[in-house]
Amino acid sequence: MRTDRQDGFTLLEVLVALLITGVAMGALFQGSLGGIAAAERAGRSDEALSRARSRLAVVGRASPLVAEDRQGDDGGGYRWRLRVEPLAVQPGEPGVPARTLYAVQVTIGWGDGRQTHSVTLDTRRLGAAPPAPP
Repeated sequence: MRTDRQDGFTLLEVLVALLITGVAMGALFQGSLGGIAAAERAGRSDEALSRARSRLAVVGRASPLVAEDRQGDDGGGYRWRLRVEPLAVQPGEPGVPARTLYAVQVTIGWGDGRQTHSVTLDTRRLGAAPPAPP
């Protein structure tokens, strides 16, 4: 018994299989790129948070707190900004110096080519009251 039918795939079946494989591979590739980009953003955010903590740790340690607004380049594509503002003054009493409550804010910003991102840390610190104007 002989048949004229040959076993195997037709050209149309092979093309459809290749098309499905191509679409699936494209989706996997896009997912991988999204994951890599998310990991990069998370790494940059962690780095910025670490830099902000470091800057915040030294505020008021080496010199007395004073009201200021400074900014600069932190290297590696990061920029920093420090804002110190007096919030309240506790008047001094005999034997107790006057104290001031300061709002301290450190912001570390960076860009990824399309967007700018930033991390901001806020805290309150007690410091000596600023000298009274003459």
